[in-house]
Amino acid sequence: MSDNKTLMIQGTTSDAGKSTLVAALCRVFKRKGLSVAPFKPQNMALNSAVTPDGGEIGRAQAVQAQAAGLEPHIDMNPVLLKPNTDTGCQVIVQGQPAEDNMEAWGYHAYKPRVMPAILESHGRLQADYDYILVEGAGSPAEINLRQNDVANMGFAEAVDCPVLLVADIDKGGVFAHLVGTLALLSESEQARIKGFVINRFRGDVTILQPGLDWLEQKTGKPVLGVLPYLAGLHLEAEDSLTHSAVEASVDKPLRVVIPWLQRTSNHTDLDPLALHPQVDVRWIGPGEDIPGADLIILPGSKSVRSDLDYLLESGWDQAIRKHLRYGGKVLGICGGFQMLGTAIHDPEGIEGVPGSSKGLGLLNIETTLEREKQLRLVKGELAMGQGAPVSGYEIHMGISYGTGLSRPLVVLEKGQDGALSEDNQVAGTYLHGLFETREACSTLLAWAGLEQVETPDYHQLREAGIERLANAAEEHLDIEKIIRIAKGL
Repeated sequence: MSDNKTLMIQGTTSDAGKSTLVAALCRVFKRKGLSVAPFKPQNMALNSAVTPDGGEIGRAQAVQAQAAGLEPHIDMNPVLLKPNTDTGCQVIVQGQPAEDNMEAWGYHAYKPRVMPAILESHGRLQADYDYILVEGAGSPAEINLRQNDVANMGFAEAVDCPVLLVADIDKGGVFAHLVGTLALLSESEQARIKGFVINRFRGDVTILQPGLDWLEQKTGKPVLGVLPYLAGLHLEAEDSLTHSAVEASVDKPLRVVIPWLQRTSNHTDLDPLALHPQVDVRWIGPGEDIPGADLIILPGSKSVRSDLDYLLESGWDQAIRKHLRYGGKVLGICGGFQMLGTAIHDPEGIEGVPGSSKGLGLLNIETTLEREKQLRLVKGELAMGQGAPVSGYEIHMGISYGTGLSRPLVVLEKGQDGALSEDNQVAGTYLHGLFETREACSTLLAWAGLEQVETPDYHQLREAGIERLANAAEEHLDIEKIIRIAKGL
């Protein structure tokens, strides 16, 4: 095995804890003064981030970069797949769109074309950092995906790196997951796995010890630690909305309701509200009615016209109009902003069948989807209130125009963004991260009707989550052995 100091974390299932373990180890390595960077060869997610070099990567890699004390970079996630249908996705390679609406079967044949970019990005990181901590995708034992694999063992074999296998005991069947995954790998791949990590354990670990002893005897591989279940841990989700984020809060003065669309993207925009002590955030799913609220937020979408159809079919448009008649406020972010306009045009069929859709008509704007994706970090201030500072990023393929833009929501350092209706009830913006700045969050919540706003520092909350995760890793994992494995020892 080569001494490339690349260590890969693979999981027995999706959501086994790969993202959080890489983030934890990035922070632990950083604490030890080691030069470390995160890496994920291929990510499939609708939560993404814009890097300072003007590219798009998975949101999880941006969080891992923060854990490592780095600015996010396109090389940390060279391939990002953004689903826009049940069987198709947009393919992002090294930060920029390479293919639109590629079907799943087509992407499997396309994988050999992206492997050179993956290896190129890994090579650049390898030249700049002493350690690379790699996150796999899904499970390496997904037999139907083994051919041309670039996300798990295909990558590990290509760069000749050791692998740790993590499993989530909270789901049950953890020993079957670990042993079964190992059994489905080839002999060379089995040899590449150097140890196991068990994640999200509740209770007295001594009760688990007989199982750990059996696992080591059965496989001949060490258990490198058992991470505890960390109740209330906040770390931005890679993609899916966690159950804790859906649960309703009680005794909070401001209620925010968000319809969950079929292709909702960047739902992490709403994390600062979900963590706000004065805000009750409720996501509304299929078949549910929109309850009474102070603020309804339409989130981003990877397939705006189809999600607009879904919103109309659900009857949520009528609930939104009723909400406005009773004096409530409505905010649209990115795709949600486009839905608030009078029309959305897709003449080239970028998101599906070419054509136009009638919007909700709550803002006097129209949007035309274009192939060139807008990717940029922005700073400015809100046009409402006292001009609170705001910063974030844009990720969209549409250009909006119309008289509604004459009343912007945000005044940028270069230009302006969004719209605010003349009656002050409806607002829209392309800006992701709108609520992350304390002053901007407070101003928007005051606009929505919250009195005496007390907004916590979201960046400190996110940092506290990373620190808590790293503390658990240092306490419960054999870090020195993990470092030796990363060195190829």
